[in-house]
This record gives sequence, structure tokens and C-alpha cells, in this order.
Amino acid sequence: MKLFVTGGAGFIGSNFIRHVLGLGKNYAVVNYDKLTYAGNLANLEGVAENAAYSFVRGDICDDSAAEEAMRGCDAVVHFAAESHVDRSIYEPGLAVQTNVGGTFALLQAARKVGIQRFVHVSTDEVYGDLPRGKFADENAPLRPSSPYSASKAGSDLLVLSFVRTFGFPALITRSSNNYGPYQFPEKFLPLLISNALHDQPLPLYGDGLQERNWLHAEDNCRGIMAVLEGGRDGEVYNIGSRETETNLAVTQQLLRLMGKPESLISFVQDRPGHDRRYALNCKKIQNELGWKPAISFEEGLRQTIVWYMANTDWLAGVRGGEYRSYYEKYYGNRDASLGELSRAQAQSKASC
Repeated sequence: MKLFVTGGAGFIGSNFIRHVLGLGKNYAVVNYDKLTYAGNLANLEGVAENAAYSFVRGDICDDSAAEEAMRGCDAVVHFAAESHVDRSIYEPGLAVQTNVGGTFALLQAARKVGIQRFVHVSTDEVYGDLPRGKFADENAPLRPSSPYSASKAGSDLLVLSFVRTFGFPALITRSSNNYGPYQFPEKFLPLLISNALHDQPLPLYGDGLQERNWLHAEDNCRGIMAVLEGGRDGEVYNIGSRETETNLAVTQQLLRLMGKPESLISFVQDRPGHDRRYALNCKKIQNELGWKPAISFEEGLRQTIVWYMANTDWLAGVRGGEYRSYYEKYYGNRDASLGELSRAQAQSKASC
């Protein structure tokens, strides 16, 4: 089977490609990636020599280019997205254009070339804030809070509409917080690890008591493959663990593992509309497809820290340029940036 993988130079996409090509099965992969700031071909070092792998640089919003690159493929696994919540707050149009418009363009292209299987990779954030003790199953209402999660919910609904209206063979996965190697350091865990390695402050939003499920990227890749190979068309599958931790507890655990003091923790102004708790009920994928997470958070966190410490050249490469601009905006000048956002919101309300 030949897979068309969008966003394959990103974090989960590159882990997925490595996973697929390491299975020893008859799979080939076309990696279709625009190579934006978070797309990095260094994530696939050593893969390019594999005869079953090819790379095409392209934009998912360009349906003609996607259609051309997709020809000859049997299935699509769609990772490509603007995935950072803070960026979507400051630039919501980009999140909507990429996540909704890009998914629509891919669906159109996939229908034209006769794709037999389309796996759309989504997020637990579409379910929104959950009270303690509650776990969202696949029938839970969609209550996204940020432009990012709203754009992902919109793309999910587009996929399901193509299933219902056109009989299109698509499925959706929704995973909890992923972590592991090759994750761009704007995300929570690699940001903390990177800063701790340099004895820089570790920024925590608000009181740090937001709760998240944690899922190692390798476990998510196994879950996505299980859905690709055995899932039912038109179905949604949650992929997550029951290991729910507060951001503060995770940070404290990370500092202990790295031998760093808790004095590095720096509480910063919270993001607007920040959800308090995400948690997934994953009985469906476990019962139907036999998947369950194999890597505990404690062991996965330890492995992830070791990987970043062993790959300081990779980390140094991605911490420059775009990342430095991002860091200064969202952390170095956070109060000013959020104040600017609040003023823009006030002006918008006044003009209505």
C-alpha cells in the first residue's frame, strides 16, 4: 500500500513515517509537506535513502498540486495543520485557512484520484473543557475554545460530511497531548526541556494546574496504523491514555529527572480562553482494534529527555530564526503581546 502522508516533516508525521517504514510490511510513503517553520527534513534523517520513501514539497491548500502528488497512492494520512493554540489566537485566519481550507482541498483531490482510505488526524481539544471525573468519548459534543481547536472541529465535520454525502472512505483519529522526539520546541514539553538544559526559566501559564492526558508519539502512531488498517469508514477513534497530570506536576517531574531546581519555574500570564482539562475515553479503539498505550508517561518522559539531551545539534538548529521570534513574542514580551491583543479585541467590540 502506498501512503500519501501530509505534514510528514513535522513532529508526529515524521514519527509516523519512521514507524511505517520500520514495520517490515509492504508500505511505501509519499511525504507531502510545505516545510513551514515546524516542518524539518532533519526529522527524517536516514529515511531519505529508503527506496519506499519519497518527498514532495507542496501546500495542502493547493488542490491541483496535492492531486498531482497524490496520484498512484492508495491512502491518505493527513497530519498537516497549524497546530499551536497561541499562534491561532494571534493569527486565527492562518489556522482556518490551513486546517479547514487545506483539509477541504485534500478531500477534493482524494475523491478525484480515487483514494481508498483517508485518515484525518485530529485532537482531543475539539471536545473542549471537561469537568474533573469526565472523559470524552467519540459521541461527546464538540465544544472547541480556541481558533485552533475550532478549525480542527470544522475540518472534522468536513470529513464526516464527505463520508455521508459522497460515500467517501474516511476516518478520524483524535489524540491527547503527544510528546516524544522531534517535537518543535514551541510545544510544552520540548520547551521545558530546552529551557532547563540552558538553565532558563520554565514558563507555566496561570497557576499551572491545567490537566492533560499524555500520549507518547510512538503509541499514537501505532493507534493511527490500527485505524488505517482496521477502522470502520465514517468512524471517529479517540487515541489517548488515562494518565492525566497537571502541567505543574509534569514540570516538577521533569525537573527532578533532569536534576534541575524548581526555582526555574516561572508562572506567566495565562492564555485567553485556556481550557482547564482534557481527558479521553478510549474504549472504542481498545475494544474494536485491540490498541492500548504501551509506554507509561514516566518512562516516556525519561526517554524524551534523554533524546533531547543526545540531540543538542538538532535542538540548536530549530531554536534559531523563527523560533527565537516566536519565543520573544509569546514569552519574552508576553504581557505586551497579550495587552496588544486585548486592545485589538476592545477596538473590535467598539466598532460593532
